[in-house]
Amino acid sequence: MTEDKPPAFDRYSLLAWMTTAGLHPATLDHPAVFRVGEGAEIKDTLPGAHTKNLFLKDKKGRLWLISAHQDTVIDLKRTPAAIGSDRLSFGPEALMWSTLGVRPGAVTALGLINDVERRVTFVLDQRLWAADAVNFHPLVNTATTTLTRDDFQTFLARLEREPMVVDFNTLA
Repeated sequence: MTEDKPPAFDRYSLLAWMTTAGLHPATLDHPAVFRVGEGAEIKDTLPGAHTKNLFLKDKKGRLWLISAHQDTVIDLKRTPAAIGSDRLSFGPEALMWSTLGVRPGAVTALGLINDVERRVTFVLDQRLWAADAVNFHPLVNTATTTLTRDDFQTFLARLEREPMVVDFNTLA
């Protein structure tokens, strides 16, 4: 794995940036969580929708970040037609680090803050777009940050990132 320079934002500078931007992130520290099925006892204590996040690369080399409700089924064979991509596969760790500044297990929509070259197309599950609050890792998998819908949408607007909102339930 090659590592270029470290990302511009880490967990602490991300949370500070959010606060300075007028957002109100609520962050809970916890043991490392690597998969969606882990950490049920942690999730039970947090309000809002819990997420799963997939960092993908298509056959043409385009990068994609899909953030979905934790129990949404993402069919990687049907998704390309819905988002306008070629065949999708998981992106390599070095590419994840260089674009989003995260490691496997910590993939998050909040990593878009590090994608200054806008190489990653952001795809958002309709259920998250409509959720009252959403939970994402703050660039590490040892904490979870809750944002209200307004704060999450403001976060994206501050980054000038318009998500491609997809109803994955219609693809199943």
